[in-house]
Amino acid sequence: ASQSKRSILPSDIAEFENALEGGRMAEAASKIMENLQALEKACLDIAVTGESGSGKSSFVNAIRGLGDEDNGSALTGVVETTKVPTPYSHPRHPNVTVWDLPGIGTPEFQPSTYLEQVNFSRYDFFILIASERFKSNHARLACEIQRLGKHFYFVRSKVDADLDASKKRRPRAYNEEAILTQIRNNCQECLVAEKVVAPQVFLLSSWELNKYDFMKLEETLEKELPKHKRHAFLLALPNISLGILEKKKKTLQKQVWKLATISCVVATAPIPGLSVVCDVTILIRSLSEYCQNFGLDKESLTKLAEKVNKPVEELKEVIRSPLAKEISKDLVVKMLTKAAGGALMVLEYLASTIPVFGSMAAGGISYATTYHMLQSFLNEVAADAQNVLIKAFDARHKKCGSQHSSEESQDREIRMWLV
Repeated sequence: ASQSKRSILPSDIAEFENALEGGRMAEAASKIMENLQALEKACLDIAVTGESGSGKSSFVNAIRGLGDEDNGSALTGVVETTKVPTPYSHPRHPNVTVWDLPGIGTPEFQPSTYLEQVNFSRYDFFILIASERFKSNHARLACEIQRLGKHFYFVRSKVDADLDASKKRRPRAYNEEAILTQIRNNCQECLVAEKVVAPQVFLLSSWELNKYDFMKLEETLEKELPKHKRHAFLLALPNISLGILEKKKKTLQKQVWKLATISCVVATAPIPGLSVVCDVTILIRSLSEYCQNFGLDKESLTKLAEKVNKPVEELKEVIRSPLAKEISKDLVVKMLTKAAGGALMVLEYLASTIPVFGSMAAGGISYATTYHMLQSFLNEVAADAQNVLIKAFDARHKKCGSQHSSEESQDREIRMWLV
């Protein structure tokens, strides 16, 4: 019961109470559906630019969870391969598009005309990439973007190559953190010299996206994006850390009560043997999307297994939820029946919190059952995704008594294995 209560946020209760006001459930459901569709269709357009050879295209691929040789990847090379703004849709979230823009290091480059040529207004924010030092071209473009009222972020790419070179030159004096600090300071000094105010530089490697400053970049974008864009951004992130998995779980949790409402209001026939009315089609779709968002579908697991050079069956061994292995109408109906017991606790809690809820009778039971099932499966699939990530990189949960090690320490463990 306590778990069910913890999963229902105060903001959920307030929204649900407003939806039920006046007993106009069908009208409320229609508005909720519009809200969900708007969230699902929210477009996010990310512009990636920089000088020729800086790793723009590799970053475009990495941020979409692809390698340079995967189907649908951006063309990469040692010379400029992008002549016009080229859109690359996310393979699982087509509303998220990463644009590979032409390089800015050409003699004819001018910030004002460049932005007009690439259709400046189309993009939500800009990533400015350099593989060595940032130059006047980067600074001039950043100032123009800022003048026109949009966000930009400096990314220093290929830091893994710098670290490797430093280690080979001075193996005994090698200090990774000191070298990264030196690179970051040098980049900032170059930008300040070009009149950029308080530049923030993120150090990345497209080959090892989980390392260095990617999480700092992710957190900055998450904080500065509008709410509906933030939702699209978080779900489209590659599953490279426990922190990202946890954020995906939280953003999906915010939609559970809405899905439960829609699922039950649009229902047309009861499930045999259960006094609950649910739209199983909506449930199947939601559960399938959960699996894809957490990388537990067949394609994602296969790609991860190839990346870490392990049999895919070895990764599947740590998946516990039956719905993460197979999603069918019969299995969903079976799981709904199982969920009915836990739903009574949700129903009791909501009825005591929202007076009008208790008068909904069968509708209330239907809502609570669907809510409990979605919430339970989301918890299960998020835990499975964490176990798969840990298993993939042979990092182990450390325990102190009955408590697992913190998410941050587990992430550090995974990074150690990835080095």
